[in-house]
Amino acid sequence: MARIAPAPNPYELTEDQCHTLALADEFARKELAPLAKKMDDDEWWPEGLFRRLGAAGYLGLTIPESEGGPGLDLFSSALVGQGFARWNQAVALSWLAHENLCVNNVQRNASPEQKKRYLPGLADGTLVGALALTEPGAGSDALGGMRTTARRDGDHYVLNGRKLFITNGSIADVLLVYAKTSPQLGPKGISAFLVEKSAPGFSVAQKLIKMGFRGSPTAELVFDDCRVPVANRVGEENAGVAVVMSGLDLERAVGATLSIGIAERCLQLGLDYARQRRQFGRPIGEFQIIQAKLADMYTAIESMRLLAYKALAAVNVLEIGGGGRGGVHQLTAASILYCAEATSRVAADALQIHGGSGFMWEMEVNRLYRACKLMEIGAGTSEVRRIIIAEELLRSGVAV
Repeated sequence: MARIAPAPNPYELTEDQCHTLALADEFARKELAPLAKKMDDDEWWPEGLFRRLGAAGYLGLTIPESEGGPGLDLFSSALVGQGFARWNQAVALSWLAHENLCVNNVQRNASPEQKKRYLPGLADGTLVGALALTEPGAGSDALGGMRTTARRDGDHYVLNGRKLFITNGSIADVLLVYAKTSPQLGPKGISAFLVEKSAPGFSVAQKLIKMGFRGSPTAELVFDDCRVPVANRVGEENAGVAVVMSGLDLERAVGATLSIGIAERCLQLGLDYARQRRQFGRPIGEFQIIQAKLADMYTAIESMRLLAYKALAAVNVLEIGGGGRGGVHQLTAASILYCAEATSRVAADALQIHGGSGFMWEMEVNRLYRACKLMEIGAGTSEVRRIIIAEELLRSGVAV
């Protein structure tokens, strides 16, 4: 009987995926890590950084080759985020907002004319992208609580409202903005628009100062009779909810890998410190209580990878407009829920291993500890993620 070759290990990255992750890690270690301390200390964003990322080939990754891009899949794109997050979390977050929330959403949902106009600049970094959904009164209830409106006026829409906590908001050239075109329809009356920073009536109210991911620009935006051409509406009027919900599933799947990158770096820092720090005449890594922390950190990271990569494999083949409900919606919520909370535990253990030195602002582990909390809040809080999972379980009635 002929011997059957074993199937590739489904729990490991492929050779190409490992190569993508390794290249992103190397680039981030050399080019992005040296920027991290000043970005964190001063809430500073390096001018021209997106152009550098574009020149290095790390923007527009999911744009098909037929449209001038490299044609990578979403999974490979997420691995770039994982590599970046190991060395500079602020850059990784701004990259995610540009690359996934804006570029990939435009690629999937915009018209050929809109893609031709915006994608080349977004891919080479001469344009910076962002997504504007959250509002002062609409966070977890982003759709139902939305107050920003868009009123048709001839060949323009007139937008009025505010958006809050918008990553890249103060530096963005192009924003994918959600507004209610038919408020009486609730979430079913939302439309999506591509808004340029030069649009009359658009302004940045303030740049916000954060606890973590400092340096990644976060802003409050104002739309005061902001005029946007009808040609800049993405999709049909009142069809924006599908763009929102599908985009959230993609964001959660990709965002989980940022948590993995942070946790991986925390483990490395904890391991290095446990080897070099001596107390009671020997390295603290020889004490079983420290060993237990390292073992728990490793186990959490391995578990994170399995769940996150499973979710990425699911969204990798998600049809345009798909998601927002069903198994993939449940899976992406579970992925970012677990990865975010596990990373907070890993970061806490890493800081504890460092002891008093970890409590000092200038320590890298301190920066990681402050950053990771955002992953339990952004793209839907941990509480909202649990609601999504439970609702899908109850709707389907299937536990396994």
